[in-house]
Amino acid sequence: MKFATIRLLVALAVSLAVGSTAALAEKKYGPGVTDTEINIGQTYPYSGPLSGYATIARAEAAIFAKVNAEGGINGRKINFISLDDAYNPAKTVEQTRRLIEQEEVLLMFNPLGTPTSLAVIKYLNQRHIPHLFLSTGASVFGDYRTYPWTMGLQPNYRTEAHLFVKYILQNIPGAKVGLLYQNDDSGRDFRQGVHEGFGGQVNRFVVKEVSYEPSDPTVDSQVISLQASGANVFLNLVPVKAAAQAIRKAASLGWRPTMFVSSISASIEAVMKPAGVENAKGVISAGWLKGADDPAWKDDPAVRDHLAFMQRYYPEGNPAEGMNVYAQIAAGALIQVLKQCGDDLTRENVMRQAESLREFAHPLLLPGIKIDTSPTDHYPIQQVRLMRFDGERWVSFSELLNE
Repeated sequence: MKFATIRLLVALAVSLAVGSTAALAEKKYGPGVTDTEINIGQTYPYSGPLSGYATIARAEAAIFAKVNAEGGINGRKINFISLDDAYNPAKTVEQTRRLIEQEEVLLMFNPLGTPTSLAVIKYLNQRHIPHLFLSTGASVFGDYRTYPWTMGLQPNYRTEAHLFVKYILQNIPGAKVGLLYQNDDSGRDFRQGVHEGFGGQVNRFVVKEVSYEPSDPTVDSQVISLQASGANVFLNLVPVKAAAQAIRKAASLGWRPTMFVSSISASIEAVMKPAGVENAKGVISAGWLKGADDPAWKDDPAVRDHLAFMQRYYPEGNPAEGMNVYAQIAAGALIQVLKQCGDDLTRENVMRQAESLREFAHPLLLPGIKIDTSPTDHYPIQQVRLMRFDGERWVSFSELLNE
């Protein structure tokens, strides 16, 4: 009887220990996650007025294909479901609902556009769905109090505008500023940043500001009105197609102001070449990633890896296109978050890990620039360097800047 009792106690102890170990090792999954797969959702403008940005989504699909070919993330492969929304907010709502309610994705990753993302932000936050690393610099997407499940990625538009204004005030005496912006939330964010930067002196410096609709075929009339205002500084703070049109039109008018373009339009392939590189020579912008075609980085291991990746996994894409480098950084941030999640792939833990990126230095970011987040900081990248287009490439000419 005594020995039977001992055996019973030992068996009970073993059973408890095994149960405790199993509990510690228990996997926690949210929607769209299995032992072998993670469903990731995205909307992007593969058609419509901003379809030039679609190379970002195609590059991200290629990056995830490479990750899958190498075994996935913690043994799970990425099922990347990226749908066309044509930069139409109504279509974004439709496609996002499909991704959440039918495809059952774990999270939404890097969707492009301010009006499109605003169309679904309340829906995603009310349902507690991670809405991560948005491809827009609108400041609202860092508002962690109102939208705790949403997080941007790139430097926000208002900060970028502040830095341009600071440069103007310090370096262009007698500046008369003309501003072109898109008539949507992103454009109004740029406009607000310009007004904040000049403060009480805005009416002294800004002699003309004009907007255009995203659906407008050209911005020719707006550029003509800006030239007629007598502006000698042109804040050309618009997306790629309109930015290229504005540069070309200004040159055709013989108007050569000091011109700034936003970082979202600093693409040599999508803006400077279509505008004419001679027309674009001297344009100033803000940079935060390495140029794949910049001789300064020709021996950089990360740039070499990017070029090799493009050749193997995305040969139809342009390896020199900065938007494809941007895709590497955005996808790299998500990959890091998923690695940190381990086997706890719930939506709650995805968000915790997204808010726990501490000085994550992606190798394609400019030296000194890091991704840093916290529960009260949803602006991952907040530093830039000013750069000038010399007719062939962008050349940095400032120290690391932030506010």
